[in-house]
Amino acid sequence: MRVRLQKVIAASGITSRRKAESLIQEGRVTVNGQVVRKLGTCVDPTVDHIKVNGWSLKPPPPDVFVIVHKPAGYLTTLQDPLGRPTIAELIKRVKVRVFPVGRLDYDAEGLVLLTNNGQIAQACLHPRYHVPKTYLVKVSGVLTDEEIEALQEGVELDDGPTAPACVKKSGIALVNSWLEITIYEGRKHQIKRMLEAVGHQVLRLRRIRFGPLWLGDLPAGACRYTTDQEANALRLIGRAVTAGEETPAWKRPYLDRLHNQESSRLCSPLQGTR
Repeated sequence: MRVRLQKVIAASGITSRRKAESLIQEGRVTVNGQVVRKLGTCVDPTVDHIKVNGWSLKPPPPDVFVIVHKPAGYLTTLQDPLGRPTIAELIKRVKVRVFPVGRLDYDAEGLVLLTNNGQIAQACLHPRYHVPKTYLVKVSGVLTDEEIEALQEGVELDDGPTAPACVKKSGIALVNSWLEITIYEGRKHQIKRMLEAVGHQVLRLRRIRFGPLWLGDLPAGACRYTTDQEANALRLIGRAVTAGEETPAWKRPYLDRLHNQESSRLCSPLQGTR
Protein backbone atom coordinates (compact mmCIF):
# COMPACT_ATOMS: atom_id res chain seq x y z
CA MET A 1 0.00 0.00 0.00
CA ARG A 2 1.40 3.39 -1.00
CA VAL A 3 1.63 6.04 1.73
CA ARG A 4 2.83 9.64 1.79
CA LEU A 5 6.57 9.83 2.34
CA GLN A 6 6.40 12.21 5.31
CA LYS A 7 3.97 9.89 7.05
CA VAL A 8 6.31 6.93 6.60
CA ILE A 9 9.21 8.92 8.07
CA ALA A 10 7.12 10.05 11.03
CA ALA A 11 5.84 6.51 11.62
CA SER A 12 9.43 5.30 11.92
CA GLY A 13 9.71 7.34 15.11
CA ILE A 14 12.74 9.44 14.13
CA THR A 15 10.87 12.74 13.90
CA SER A 16 7.46 14.39 13.66
CA ARG A 17 5.51 14.62 10.43
CA ARG A 18 6.04 18.40 10.22
CA LYS A 19 9.79 17.96 10.65
CA ALA A 20 9.72 15.16 8.07
CA GLU A 21 8.20 17.59 5.59
CA SER A 22 11.04 20.02 6.24
CA LEU A 23 13.61 17.27 5.70
CA ILE A 24 12.02 16.40 2.37
CA GLN A 25 12.00 20.01 1.18
CA GLU A 26 15.64 20.42 2.22
CA GLY A 27 16.65 17.47 0.01
CA ARG A 28 17.73 15.29 2.89
CA VAL A 29 15.52 12.34 1.94
CA THR A 30 16.12 9.83 -0.85
CA VAL A 31 13.88 7.12 -2.23
CA ASN A 32 15.63 4.33 -4.10
CA GLY A 33 18.73 6.52 -4.39
CA GLN A 34 16.92 9.58 -5.77
CA VAL A 35 16.49 12.81 -3.80
CA VAL A 36 12.82 13.60 -3.27
CA ARG A 37 11.74 17.18 -2.52
CA LYS A 38 8.07 17.07 -3.44
CA LEU A 39 5.65 16.87 -0.52
CA GLY A 40 2.89 14.35 -1.04
CA THR A 41 5.14 11.86 -2.81
CA CYS A 42 3.78 8.39 -2.12
CA VAL A 43 5.96 5.36 -1.47
CA ASP A 44 5.52 1.72 -0.56
CA PRO A 45 7.52 1.31 2.67
CA THR A 46 7.63 -2.47 2.21
CA VAL A 47 9.39 -2.14 -1.16
CA ASP A 48 11.04 1.28 -1.52
CA HIS A 49 14.44 1.99 0.03
CA ILE A 50 14.17 5.23 2.00
CA LYS A 51 17.06 7.15 3.56
CA VAL A 52 16.98 10.19 5.83
CA ASN A 53 20.26 12.07 6.23
CA GLY A 54 21.97 9.04 4.73
CA TRP A 55 20.47 6.59 7.22
CA SER A 56 18.13 3.86 6.01
CA LEU A 57 14.70 3.62 7.55
CA LYS A 58 13.92 0.24 9.00
CA PRO A 59 11.12 -1.54 7.16
CA PRO A 60 7.83 -1.33 9.04
CA PRO A 61 6.78 -4.39 11.03
CA PRO A 62 4.07 -6.53 9.44
CA ASP A 63 0.49 -5.82 10.39
CA VAL A 64 -0.69 -7.76 13.41
CA PHE A 65 -4.38 -8.14 14.30
CA VAL A 66 -5.46 -9.96 17.45
CA ILE A 67 -9.00 -10.61 18.66
CA VAL A 68 -9.58 -10.92 22.40
CA HIS A 69 -12.75 -12.07 24.13
CA LYS A 70 -12.59 -9.67 27.08
CA PRO A 71 -14.37 -10.94 30.19
CA ALA A 72 -16.19 -8.55 32.49
CA GLY A 73 -13.86 -7.17 35.15
CA TYR A 74 -10.94 -6.39 32.81
CA LEU A 75 -9.81 -2.98 31.65
CA THR A 76 -9.35 -2.39 27.92
CA THR A 77 -5.84 -1.09 28.38
CA LEU A 78 -2.36 -2.57 28.57
CA GLN A 79 -1.50 -1.33 32.05
CA ASP A 80 -3.28 0.09 35.07
CA PRO A 81 -1.58 2.05 37.86
CA LEU A 82 -4.10 0.64 40.36
CA GLY A 83 -3.18 -2.93 39.50
CA ARG A 84 -6.59 -3.95 38.17
CA PRO A 85 -6.78 -6.77 35.59
CA THR A 86 -6.16 -5.63 32.00
CA ILE A 87 -6.36 -7.31 28.62
CA ALA A 88 -2.55 -7.37 28.56
CA GLU A 89 -2.86 -10.45 30.76
CA LEU A 90 -4.82 -12.17 28.00
CA ILE A 91 -2.28 -11.64 25.18
CA LYS A 92 0.97 -12.68 26.85
CA ARG A 93 1.83 -15.01 23.97
CA VAL A 94 1.56 -12.17 21.45
CA LYS A 95 5.17 -10.97 21.13
CA VAL A 96 4.55 -7.98 18.85
CA ARG A 97 3.56 -4.73 20.58
CA VAL A 98 -0.13 -4.12 19.88
CA PHE A 99 -2.69 -1.73 21.33
CA PRO A 100 -6.47 -1.93 21.73
CA VAL A 101 -8.71 -0.32 19.14
CA GLY A 102 -11.26 1.54 21.22
CA ARG A 103 -12.54 0.39 24.57
CA LEU A 104 -15.13 -1.78 26.24
CA ASP A 105 -16.45 -0.81 29.65
CA TYR A 106 -14.94 -2.53 32.68
CA ASP A 107 -18.15 -4.48 33.31
CA ALA A 108 -18.76 -5.25 29.62
CA GLU A 109 -17.50 -8.31 27.77
CA GLY A 110 -16.86 -9.41 24.24
CA LEU A 111 -14.73 -8.67 21.20
CA VAL A 112 -11.75 -6.33 21.42
CA LEU A 113 -9.39 -5.81 18.48
CA LEU A 114 -5.70 -5.11 19.08
CA THR A 115 -3.29 -4.08 16.35
CA ASN A 116 -0.01 -2.30 15.62
CA ASN A 117 -1.52 -0.40 12.67
CA GLY A 118 -2.60 3.09 13.77
CA GLN A 119 -4.20 4.00 10.45
CA ILE A 120 -6.52 1.03 10.49
CA ALA A 121 -7.31 1.64 14.16
CA GLN A 122 -8.30 5.21 13.30
CA ALA A 123 -10.54 4.08 10.45
CA CYS A 124 -12.27 1.47 12.60
CA LEU A 125 -13.17 4.05 15.24
CA HIS A 126 -14.19 7.05 13.13
CA PRO A 127 -17.95 7.24 12.40
CA ARG A 128 -17.15 8.57 8.92
CA TYR A 129 -16.12 5.07 7.82
CA HIS A 130 -19.32 3.35 8.97
CA VAL A 131 -17.66 0.44 10.77
CA PRO A 132 -20.43 -1.47 12.57
CA LYS A 133 -20.24 -2.57 16.18
CA THR A 134 -22.86 -5.09 17.30
CA TYR A 135 -23.78 -5.87 20.89
CA LEU A 136 -25.98 -8.40 22.65
CA VAL A 137 -27.63 -6.50 25.48
CA LYS A 138 -29.66 -7.80 28.41
CA VAL A 139 -31.99 -5.06 29.61
CA SER A 140 -34.48 -4.62 32.40
CA GLY A 141 -38.02 -5.08 31.20
CA VAL A 142 -39.28 -5.55 27.66
CA LEU A 143 -38.99 -2.74 25.14
CA THR A 144 -42.07 -1.60 23.28
CA ASP A 145 -42.10 -1.20 19.51
CA GLU A 146 -42.12 2.57 20.03
CA GLU A 147 -38.99 2.42 22.19
CA ILE A 148 -37.17 0.27 19.65
CA GLU A 149 -38.18 2.67 16.88
CA ALA A 150 -36.81 5.57 18.93
CA LEU A 151 -33.46 3.80 19.33
CA GLN A 152 -33.36 3.06 15.62
CA GLU A 153 -34.02 6.66 14.64
CA GLY A 154 -31.67 8.14 17.28
CA VAL A 155 -32.22 9.34 20.82
CA GLU A 156 -31.15 12.59 22.46
CA LEU A 157 -28.18 12.28 24.84
CA ASP A 158 -26.36 14.97 26.80
CA ASP A 159 -23.71 15.15 24.05
CA GLY A 160 -26.19 15.27 21.17
CA PRO A 161 -28.49 12.88 19.31
CA THR A 162 -27.26 9.43 18.39
CA ALA A 163 -27.01 8.29 14.79
CA PRO A 164 -29.53 5.76 13.49
CA ALA A 165 -28.96 2.25 14.86
CA CYS A 166 -30.14 -1.24 14.02
CA VAL A 167 -32.11 -2.70 16.95
CA LYS A 168 -33.95 -6.00 17.14
CA LYS A 169 -35.30 -8.22 19.87
CA SER A 170 -33.17 -11.27 20.55
CA GLY A 171 -35.04 -13.05 23.36
CA ILE A 172 -36.91 -12.76 26.64
CA ALA A 173 -35.61 -13.95 30.03
CA LEU A 174 -38.35 -13.81 32.67
CA VAL A 175 -39.05 -10.10 33.25
CA ASN A 176 -35.98 -8.99 31.30
CA SER A 177 -35.14 -9.17 27.61
CA TRP A 178 -32.25 -9.38 25.15
CA LEU A 179 -31.58 -7.01 22.28
CA GLU A 180 -29.12 -7.01 19.40
CA ILE A 181 -27.95 -3.46 18.73
CA THR A 182 -25.64 -2.30 15.94
CA ILE A 183 -24.17 1.21 16.07
CA TYR A 184 -21.63 3.09 13.97
CA GLU A 185 -20.45 5.51 16.63
CA GLY A 186 -18.23 4.98 19.65
CA ARG A 187 -19.28 7.38 22.39
CA LYS A 188 -18.51 6.67 26.02
CA HIS A 189 -21.08 4.30 27.58
CA GLN A 190 -23.20 4.83 24.47
CA ILE A 191 -25.30 1.66 24.59
CA LYS A 192 -26.04 2.12 28.30
CA ARG A 193 -27.02 5.75 27.80
CA MET A 194 -29.20 4.93 24.80
CA LEU A 195 -31.17 2.37 26.79
CA GLU A 196 -31.44 4.70 29.80
CA ALA A 197 -32.87 7.35 27.47
CA VAL A 198 -35.85 5.09 26.76
CA GLY A 199 -36.24 3.99 30.37
CA HIS A 200 -34.34 0.69 30.57
CA GLN A 201 -31.23 -0.38 32.46
CA VAL A 202 -28.47 -2.48 30.88
CA LEU A 203 -27.87 -5.62 32.93
CA ARG A 204 -25.30 -7.28 30.68
CA LEU A 205 -23.40 -6.13 27.60
CA ARG A 206 -21.41 -8.25 25.16
CA ARG A 207 -19.86 -7.04 21.89
CA ILE A 208 -20.13 -9.74 19.26
CA ARG A 209 -19.04 -7.82 16.16
CA PHE A 210 -16.47 -5.17 15.31
CA GLY A 211 -16.33 -4.31 11.61
CA PRO A 212 -15.61 -7.51 9.67
CA LEU A 213 -14.74 -9.40 12.86
CA TRP A 214 -17.15 -11.65 14.75
CA LEU A 215 -16.66 -13.09 18.22
CA GLY A 216 -18.06 -16.49 17.28
CA ASP A 217 -17.32 -19.21 19.81
CA LEU A 218 -14.02 -17.78 21.06
CA PRO A 219 -14.00 -18.53 24.82
CA ALA A 220 -13.98 -15.72 27.35
CA GLY A 221 -10.39 -14.76 28.20
CA ALA A 222 -8.98 -16.29 25.01
CA CYS A 223 -7.44 -14.57 22.00
CA ARG A 224 -6.63 -15.44 18.41
CA TYR A 225 -4.98 -13.90 15.38
CA THR A 226 -7.30 -12.84 12.57
CA THR A 227 -7.57 -14.94 9.47
CA ASP A 228 -6.03 -13.64 6.24
CA GLN A 229 -9.49 -12.78 4.99
CA GLU A 230 -10.33 -10.80 8.12
CA ALA A 231 -6.98 -8.98 7.99
CA ASN A 232 -7.54 -8.05 4.35
CA ALA A 233 -10.99 -6.71 5.20
CA LEU A 234 -9.45 -4.49 7.90
CA ARG A 235 -6.88 -3.22 5.40
CA LEU A 236 -9.75 -2.42 3.04
CA ILE A 237 -11.19 -0.12 5.69
CA GLY A 238 -7.77 1.44 6.27
CA ARG A 239 -7.42 2.38 2.61
CA ALA A 240 -10.40 4.70 2.98
CA VAL A 241 -8.31 6.86 5.32
CA THR A 242 -5.48 7.08 2.78
CA ALA A 243 -7.96 8.04 0.06
CA GLY A 244 -9.72 10.51 2.37
CA GLU A 245 -13.13 9.13 1.53
CA GLU A 246 -15.96 7.32 3.20
CA THR A 247 -16.13 3.56 2.97
CA PRO A 248 -17.73 2.99 -0.46
CA ALA A 249 -21.04 1.19 -0.44
CA TRP A 250 -19.59 -1.73 -2.39
CA LYS A 251 -17.23 -2.49 0.50
CA ARG A 252 -19.94 -2.90 3.10
CA PRO A 253 -21.57 -6.03 1.67
CA TYR A 254 -18.06 -7.51 1.39
CA LEU A 255 -17.48 -6.89 5.09
CA ASP A 256 -20.89 -8.28 6.00
CA ARG A 257 -20.32 -11.48 4.00
CA LEU A 258 -17.43 -12.37 6.30
CA HIS A 259 -19.92 -13.23 9.02
CA ASN A 260 -21.29 -16.14 7.05
CA GLN A 261 -17.83 -17.29 5.98
CA GLU A 262 -15.86 -16.80 9.19
CA SER A 263 -18.18 -17.12 12.19
CA SER A 264 -18.56 -20.85 11.62
CA ARG A 265 -14.88 -21.39 10.79
CA LEU A 266 -12.89 -19.42 13.34
CA CYS A 267 -9.20 -19.94 14.10
CA SER A 268 -8.30 -21.85 17.21
CA PRO A 269 -7.46 -19.71 20.23
CA LEU A 270 -3.78 -19.08 20.86
CA GLN A 271 -2.43 -21.80 23.08
CA GLY A 272 -1.76 -20.78 26.62
CA THR A 273 -4.32 -17.96 26.74
CA ARG A 274 -7.03 -17.85 29.35
